[in-house]
Amino acid sequence: MTVLIWILIVALFILSFVGLIFPIIPSVAALWGGFLLYVFFIGGNLSIWFWIGIVLLTLVILGSDLIASQFFVKKYKGSKWGERMAAIGVILGSFIYPPFGLIVVPFLLVFTAEMVTSKNANHALKVAVASLLAFLSSTFAKGLLQFIMITWFLIEVLWFG
Repeated sequence: MTVLIWILIVALFILSFVGLIFPIIPSVAALWGGFLLYVFFIGGNLSIWFWIGIVLLTLVILGSDLIASQFFVKKYKGSKWGERMAAIGVILGSFIYPPFGLIVVPFLLVFTAEMVTSKNANHALKVAVASLLAFLSSTFAKGLLQFIMITWFLIEVLWFG
């Protein structure tokens, strides 16, 4: 039974990285599922410092898309419609030829929204590129933080569990 639970934990950790390409998959929930499977079904013990750190890293992951999107789009004076289209584009793009749809669809939607609102192609292009940079940087940050969370979990299990 323990082997089966470990297989599920590893599968959830892998699924969390798949969620970077398919944002419809809740990456953080998959990680937490793995942690909780270990605690409740294997009977492992994780330190209070682990849980505090994981909660803080989870909050950072959840906020990374919003923070990156707002930072980059505001830096290039994008509209609220541009920000909204970036979010919609990420959702739609995850279903249209992933992972390339995640890059192309938001870019095109933001460019179109900015063209409609500003009527300036140069400005629209800058904001669309900014939204692309926001997505790529937040995806990289989330992947790095997920890797840190999994590594911390494994350290807790192997050396302190």
